[in-house]
Parts: sequence; structure tokens; C-alpha cells
Amino acid sequence: MSDKKMNRGYLASSAGCRCPRCREGKLFQHPVSISMKKNMQMNKNCPVCGQATEIEVGFYYGTSYVSYAMTVALSVATLVAWWVIIGLSTDDNRFFYWMGFNAVFLIILQPWLMRLSRSLWISWFVKYDPYWKEHQPEDVSERLNTDQAANW
Repeated sequence: MSDKKMNRGYLASSAGCRCPRCREGKLFQHPVSISMKKNMQMNKNCPVCGQATEIEVGFYYGTSYVSYAMTVALSVATLVAWWVIIGLSTDDNRFFYWMGFNAVFLIILQPWLMRLSRSLWISWFVKYDPYWKEHQPEDVSERLNTDQAANW
């Protein structure tokens, strides 16, 4: 195989919201945006390898669990950092200041966290294929009901 292949790893492709099958095509139509509607618009298929991004109706419901786990992990990380840098005490309001800081921090990161959770979720169901040019993507048309799409 003489084609120059991208050497993008799993974490880099997931964090960059790339197609899990080819690790080249972008999953989302627009860059990260405050507009939630624009932020979550995904390509129907990978623009590079043709992999479907909507595998079945309601496929992305599971991303709420991924997003929840990421926000808990980030909250624990910021609490530990706050404790090490500023400290925590029962004698003052530093814990409540951390809660306010953490809330603002998570709100600012929310558009990116929503995208990352979708990218991770699809990467667990669609496996990387280094020879994707030689193989067709799996046909998922029988799992899609266009009448029920976006009916949630």
C-alpha cells in the first residue's frame, strides 16, 4: 500500500471529533459554536470514507452518560486543584467559591463536552479500519426509520 496514511491515534481522533472508521473526516458540519443547534449538526456520512454517523434512531441517547462521567471527572479534578492551590476549610466560603467557579467552567465547556461525548460514543461502536479505502462502510439503512428521525 503506497498511499500516505494519516497516523492519527484513537485519542487524537476522538478529541478532534473525527470519524472513528478512517480517523480523517470531520463528524460535525461546523466548528464549535455557542449556538447549540449549529454546534450539534453532524454530517450524515463521513465526508472522507462514507461511514454513516447516525447508526440508528436514538443512537446518541447514550451520550448523556458519557457527558455525565466527563463532567464528574472534571469536577473532581477542579476540586482537587482548588484544594491544592487555594485550599478548603470549614471556616470560610472557599468551597462555595469553588462551586461557583466549577459551574461557570462547566457551562463554558458544555459545547465542547457535548461534541466530545458524541465522538467518544460513536467510536465505541464503529471500529477503526486502516484499510477503509478497500472496504465499504457497513450499511445501516435497515436500522434507520426516516419517519422517526429527529422525533425526540
